[in-house]
Amino acid sequence: MFSDSFPKMPSFRLDGRRALVTGAGRGIGMASALALAEAGADLTLVARSQQELEDVATAVRKHGVNAVTICLDITDTDAVQSALGNLEPYEILINSAGTNKPALLTETNMADLDAVMNLNVRSTFLITRELVKGMVTSGKGGSIVTISSQMGHVGGVKRSVYCASKHAVEGMTKALAWELGSHGIRVNTICPTFIETKMTAPMLSDPEFKYYVESRIALGRIGKLEDLMGAVVFLCSDAAAMVTGSALMVDGGWTSV
Repeated sequence: MFSDSFPKMPSFRLDGRRALVTGAGRGIGMASALALAEAGADLTLVARSQQELEDVATAVRKHGVNAVTICLDITDTDAVQSALGNLEPYEILINSAGTNKPALLTETNMADLDAVMNLNVRSTFLITRELVKGMVTSGKGGSIVTISSQMGHVGGVKRSVYCASKHAVEGMTKALAWELGSHGIRVNTICPTFIETKMTAPMLSDPEFKYYVESRIALGRIGKLEDLMGAVVFLCSDAAAMVTGSALMVDGGWTSV
């Protein structure tokens, strides 16, 4: 006989929730936006290329949800505050914009250091700060997900700057989980392995490097954008209601050794 005391499966649906995605014009940001749209969320898409944003917005709207675009350089503090400061509150934020400039320590110039840290760390902090104001004021709670990396948990050759930026994001996430938990705002990261994108294409075009990467992945293959879409929806949904301050590894086993 059915009993009301049995647990009920939480919903993965995001109908009616407002989500903002940075880096939404391509790669992981684009895939994240499409995943959220399929789950029912309305989207605000942020990136530097207007044409890429419009293409993604068109694809998003096919899921019957709203999509607006904001062409924005998120490393520009004044521009971010002007563009995002007076928007209606969001329930979901995906920090996906990021970059990597692989080089040996002795061959890394300060311009590349600044570029990686400004986009991966400073801009993530800035966007999160601006959207959290509305999340707190609305009292609805929310979910903040930053696309980190397996390199936020391990090290790698020619990755000193990138690892530094992603380790910083992991620390920021843990701190914000405590700071925002009382407001019902959950803060987590997703940590992919190498994913087939425009950013990784030059690296993976080197057969020797690709072989090395595949040899470090227990599942024996490079990741695809589709491998991250379920993780994004999960962390933003009620199914992850007790998940905060965590790093969801989507690394094919890279960090398990």
